[in-house]
Amino acid sequence: MRIVMKFGGTAINSADKVIHVANIIKSQKEGNNDVIVVISAMRGMTDELLAMSEDVKKGDKVSITSFLENTTKSHLSVIDMAVKDVKLKNEAKYATTMLLKELKDILGGIVLLTEITPKSLDYIMSFGERLSTPIVSFVLRDLGMAAEHLTGKEAGILTDSNFGEARPLMDTTKLRLVHKIEPLLKANVIPVITGFIGADQHGNITTIGRGGSDYAATIISAGINADEVWLWSDVDGLMTADPKIVRDATVIKEVSFAEAMEMALFGAKYMHPRALEPVIDTKIPVRIRNTFNLQHQGTVISQDLPKESQKIVKSITAIRHTALIDVGGGGGMVGAPGMAAKIFYALAKNKVNIMMISQSPSESSISMVVRKNDLDKAITTLDLNLLGKVVKQVSVNDDVAVVAVVGSGMRGIKGVAARVFNAVAKRNVNVIMIAQGSSELNLAFVVKDSDCEQAVRALHDEFELGKIGLN
Repeated sequence: MRIVMKFGGTAINSADKVIHVANIIKSQKEGNNDVIVVISAMRGMTDELLAMSEDVKKGDKVSITSFLENTTKSHLSVIDMAVKDVKLKNEAKYATTMLLKELKDILGGIVLLTEITPKSLDYIMSFGERLSTPIVSFVLRDLGMAAEHLTGKEAGILTDSNFGEARPLMDTTKLRLVHKIEPLLKANVIPVITGFIGADQHGNITTIGRGGSDYAATIISAGINADEVWLWSDVDGLMTADPKIVRDATVIKEVSFAEAMEMALFGAKYMHPRALEPVIDTKIPVRIRNTFNLQHQGTVISQDLPKESQKIVKSITAIRHTALIDVGGGGGMVGAPGMAAKIFYALAKNKVNIMMISQSPSESSISMVVRKNDLDKAITTLDLNLLGKVVKQVSVNDDVAVVAVVGSGMRGIKGVAARVFNAVAKRNVNVIMIAQGSSELNLAFVVKDSDCEQAVRALHDEFELGKIGLN
């Protein structure tokens, strides 16, 4: 088999964990598999780099010095304890020191300007993965495996120049990946590649969004025609609900690509929402597994599911920290072509992502759900561009949550919506807004944030997701 294996930050934030990861990789390689590895930044490193960028804007040189000292100490400490061979240990330390010197130089230059562009921010953010990936490569070599570490740029991931949320240019990326990775595999070398980062056509480093190591893994998988993608994390797989909310939540054995995408978009953790895009056309299965529970086979995400896996409802997910905006135009909106387009265009132009939309049949109002961190920008945009012109009134409820019921088995089944709303009504939960796509793959609704957990538990009980033996 040809397997692309991605490891998250929690799997590599100590020497013992890095050695454990290296042994997982080694066991698959010794099973005569082609193995390509994708590595995230150590846990917390991306957040620290993001916080550091704010300190740079303030010209805070003391915080920069402290950050560099702590980062040097933590990464060199892992190398000291994880790499036994003295020659390899020194090589690993030198590679890490050179990267940290590069980071120090770039931070020292930018701090004088007290300004960070999206382009320079991507450059800074890339260092998390660029520091962790060589360490895993050297530990593999210490275990007697041939390995070579590469950045996403070096491996061949070409993206557009939308810094922070870059998208891969797949046709060129596939050619470049094959050109770089195939010779390594033929030479029995394990490619160890940074997640999260690529490069645009001008050679500038780009990042593909938070949690982008999953995305990088599937991009690479599609490019080299892998047999499977394994996303290793600290959970056993996709769950029927958040176990912090529902005690009897269970691991889902199998889900379709469509179901998994809905679950990711509607708040299910441990998978980048766009991660499945590159493998859907190629139908490469994705498996989510627990780095620390090797006995569990995890969740398989694939194109076609056996009948026994096509349950009515698979998962209840929730998105917290959201806000509901109700835009009213009175009679002026009724029957007026392009009114919704003007609203959405203004928000899109200011990079406000709308998560859910609902419009009354009278066409006199449109309701939208956005994340709380986009709320101020959304309201300001509407006030400046549309209020008093297209829009007469804007009201906000900033204390709501979105609950989504996901399952391909809902298609064509009568009474599912009735069961959903009866279940939450029995728990005295009021539904504020409803949205369902024509695919009938998910049914989403908005409730007060304080009612969110009660609604999730009610639906998990209603569809008996803890008892149907999905795990």
